[in-house]
Amino acid sequence: MALTQDRKLELIEAFKTKEGDTGSPEVQIALLTERIIYLTEHFQTHKQDHASRRGLLKLVSRRRRLLDYVRRKDVDRYRKIIEALGIRK
Repeated sequence: MALTQDRKLELIEAFKTKEGDTGSPEVQIALLTERIIYLTEHFQTHKQDHASRRGLLKLVSRRRRLLDYVRRKDVDRYRKIIEALGIRK
Protein backbone atom coordinates (compact mmCIF):
# COMPACT_ATOMS: atom_id res chain seq x y z
CA MET A 1 0.00 0.00 0.00
CA ALA A 2 1.44 3.34 -1.02
CA LEU A 3 0.01 5.70 1.59
CA THR A 4 -1.98 4.49 4.57
CA GLN A 5 -4.72 6.59 6.12
CA ASP A 6 -2.73 6.90 9.37
CA ARG A 7 0.38 8.14 7.57
CA LYS A 8 -1.71 10.61 5.57
CA LEU A 9 -3.24 12.02 8.77
CA GLU A 10 0.24 12.35 10.31
CA LEU A 11 1.46 14.35 7.31
CA ILE A 12 -1.61 16.59 7.36
CA GLU A 13 -1.12 17.24 11.10
CA ALA A 14 2.54 18.07 10.61
CA PHE A 15 2.13 20.46 7.67
CA LYS A 16 -1.27 22.08 8.14
CA THR A 17 -1.32 25.87 8.35
CA LYS A 18 -4.53 26.17 10.37
CA GLU A 19 -7.17 23.94 11.97
CA GLY A 20 -9.08 21.84 9.45
CA ASP A 21 -6.52 22.46 6.71
CA THR A 22 -6.16 19.61 4.22
CA GLY A 23 -5.52 21.41 0.94
CA SER A 24 -2.84 24.02 1.52
CA PRO A 25 0.21 23.83 -0.75
CA GLU A 26 2.34 22.63 2.16
CA VAL A 27 0.07 19.65 2.81
CA GLN A 28 -0.19 18.81 -0.89
CA ILE A 29 3.60 18.95 -1.29
CA ALA A 30 4.10 16.69 1.73
CA LEU A 31 1.62 14.11 0.41
CA LEU A 32 3.15 14.18 -3.06
CA THR A 33 6.62 13.76 -1.57
CA GLU A 34 5.50 10.68 0.33
CA ARG A 35 4.08 9.14 -2.86
CA ILE A 36 7.26 10.01 -4.78
CA ILE A 37 9.41 8.31 -2.14
CA TYR A 38 7.24 5.20 -2.30
CA LEU A 39 7.44 5.01 -6.09
CA THR A 40 11.20 5.57 -6.06
CA GLU A 41 11.60 2.56 -3.76
CA HIS A 42 9.19 0.59 -5.96
CA PHE A 43 11.49 1.09 -8.95
CA GLN A 44 14.42 -0.48 -7.11
CA THR A 45 12.77 -3.87 -7.56
CA HIS A 46 10.51 -3.25 -10.59
CA LYS A 47 12.85 -1.67 -13.10
CA GLN A 48 10.63 -2.40 -16.11
CA ASP A 49 7.50 -0.68 -14.75
CA HIS A 50 7.44 2.15 -17.29
CA ALA A 51 3.77 3.05 -16.82
CA SER A 52 4.33 3.83 -13.16
CA ARG A 53 7.50 5.72 -14.06
CA ARG A 54 5.40 8.06 -16.19
CA GLY A 55 3.11 8.58 -13.19
CA LEU A 56 6.13 9.37 -11.05
CA LEU A 57 7.26 12.05 -13.50
CA LYS A 58 3.78 13.59 -13.39
CA LEU A 59 3.88 13.65 -9.57
CA VAL A 60 7.30 15.29 -9.57
CA SER A 61 6.09 17.94 -12.02
CA ARG A 62 3.01 18.69 -9.94
CA ARG A 63 5.12 19.02 -6.80
CA ARG A 64 7.54 21.32 -8.64
CA ARG A 65 4.68 23.59 -9.73
CA LEU A 66 3.35 23.77 -6.17
CA LEU A 67 6.83 24.57 -4.84
CA ASP A 68 7.24 27.32 -7.43
CA TYR A 69 3.88 28.77 -6.37
CA VAL A 70 4.87 28.79 -2.68
CA ARG A 71 8.23 30.36 -3.55
CA ARG A 72 6.49 33.16 -5.48
CA LYS A 73 4.06 33.83 -2.61
CA ASP A 74 6.35 33.53 0.42
CA VAL A 75 10.03 32.58 0.32
CA ASP A 76 10.15 31.76 4.04
CA ARG A 77 7.36 29.18 3.70
CA TYR A 78 9.21 27.72 0.71
CA ARG A 79 12.48 27.36 2.61
CA LYS A 80 10.70 25.85 5.61
CA ILE A 81 8.97 23.14 3.58
CA ILE A 82 12.11 22.35 1.55
CA GLU A 83 14.06 21.86 4.77
CA ALA A 84 11.34 19.84 6.50
CA LEU A 85 10.94 17.40 3.61
CA GLY A 86 14.58 17.27 2.55
CA ILE A 87 13.85 18.22 -1.05
CA ARG A 88 16.59 19.53 -3.30
CA LYS A 89 16.00 22.97 -4.76
